[in-house]
Amino acid sequence: MKISEKLSSSSPIFSFEFFPPKNSEGFATLYETIARLKSSAPGFVSVTYGAGGTTRSKTVDLVGNIKNAIGIESMAHLTCVGHNEHEINSVLENLYEKNIENVLALRGDPPQGEEKFIKTKGGFEYGNELVSFIKKNFSFCIGAACYPEGHIECKDLDTDIENLKRKVDSGVDFLVTQLFFDNQNYFKFLDRVQAAKINIPVIPGIMPILNLKQMHRFTKMCGANLSPSLLDKFKGIEDDNDKVREIGIAHAIKQCQELLEYKVPGIHFYTLNRSKATLDILDALRDFK
Repeated sequence: MKISEKLSSSSPIFSFEFFPPKNSEGFATLYETIARLKSSAPGFVSVTYGAGGTTRSKTVDLVGNIKNAIGIESMAHLTCVGHNEHEINSVLENLYEKNIENVLALRGDPPQGEEKFIKTKGGFEYGNELVSFIKKNFSFCIGAACYPEGHIECKDLDTDIENLKRKVDSGVDFLVTQLFFDNQNYFKFLDRVQAAKINIPVIPGIMPILNLKQMHRFTKMCGANLSPSLLDKFKGIEDDNDKVREIGIAHAIKQCQELLEYKVPGIHFYTLNRSKATLDILDALRDFK
């Protein structure tokens, strides 16, 4: 089923992001996670695509297994990095053959060790080009990423919205945001989106803070901000993982409750292939769904 159809419901949907593990032990853990999260009846799950297409076959196989063997609607991430048009077409054909109906179209980050994105010869330079190609040649429901605090390479928010508008007009059906920790950034972003006449669902992406050092690393990579008032909550307990986790989950619950009261179309959880924190949050949201 296409995610756009699920988003047409009056009730918000919950969804989860996974990444392809590096080894068999990681896959065993992931499948345990998926089994536990399936009980929460997710609207869909997504599977990331490694830098430079390094997890290409794993991503295709994993989304196929999740949909066809486990029975959860799944969406494959697809990036432009390291692929020409022919290779991208081949990935899309493989996904189609596995009965996948949803694709998250991304330009992608530069491969590890490289500072700038470099277009592959015969490939695409921007996300809107990938979206146009998919729209022209396939019938996938197309999702795309958006950045409430601005893309890390484009902190001019007006230009960022112009870029997003170009991408959406190329054929995007819905958007999923980068993680954020202050809902006001999401609400202000929606105002800019509406002013630009972008009229598709914008699903907020949430990642609870479970490890402070890890989260500092993530936010540096993606450009999201941890406010001084939020960081103050972790003062003196930075190395106490249990306390950090408790405060991080409480903050995520508060975020999600406010978002659901605002009538968001859904919430997408960045799970890091683990289930406990996400299930704790969902349990607290039971009365809000």
